[in-house]
Amino acid sequence: MTTTTAVRAAARVVGAVKVYGGGDTAVHALDGVDVAFPEGRFTAIMGPSGSGKSTLMHCAAGLDTLTSGAAYVGDTELGSLDDRRLTLLRRDRIGFVFQAFNLVPTLTVAENITLPLDLAGGRGDPEWIDALVDVVGLRDRLRHRPCELSGGQQQRVAVARAFAGRPEVVFADEPTGNLDSRSGAEVLGLLGDAVRRTGRTVVMVTHDPVAAAHADEVVFLADGRLVDRMQSPTADTVLDRMKAFEVRS
Repeated sequence: MTTTTAVRAAARVVGAVKVYGGGDTAVHALDGVDVAFPEGRFTAIMGPSGSGKSTLMHCAAGLDTLTSGAAYVGDTELGSLDDRRLTLLRRDRIGFVFQAFNLVPTLTVAENITLPLDLAGGRGDPEWIDALVDVVGLRDRLRHRPCELSGGQQQRVAVARAFAGRPEVVFADEPTGNLDSRSGAEVLGLLGDAVRRTGRTVVMVTHDPVAAAHADEVVFLADGRLVDRMQSPTADTVLDRMKAFEVRS
């Protein structure tokens, strides 16, 4: 007898609707999206400009609120939380990597990595953080400040910072947007390596088929709706799918 084990979702949205404005000028950024991001997987969100991909990430991460529907991190519905509890959830259970590195220039690499933990009044797990330093390849840069690092190295610090508190899910918004192709490939490889070696979950918004090819799965949005999912993507298959959207539009 064959048995299957359901994969738990690290984050998901159900019937997600997000409307900006009202009346004739209302914009439906999300129009009834149902999507789950499985634990221990690297998922990319893609779609044409204006498709709602950044809105989906922001609502799934609790950075924005849905007009209707529900967003969950694990089994916690974000809409049921007051501002304080939502802030604590984002701090304790979610990591973020943005296009801008958002490092504190006066702090060292080591201090930037542990900054969220320090602000929360905790030390975290020293062994976990030490292992992360090796994953991101920054062992010889811990005493340097951001101005002494390349862009790719700074984003490596941001990745380590995002994982430092053992979050259930890390959301990455165009994490290679400010990097050259070589540095970008290194950071994307690092995100995939972090998923495999730490069992964490990564959800990444990107417009780049080459970046999306680093993910385990790509979900495609168009006009605020989920229109396709692709397992084991390659740059060519993703590009072909994106071209189909352009032809349709």
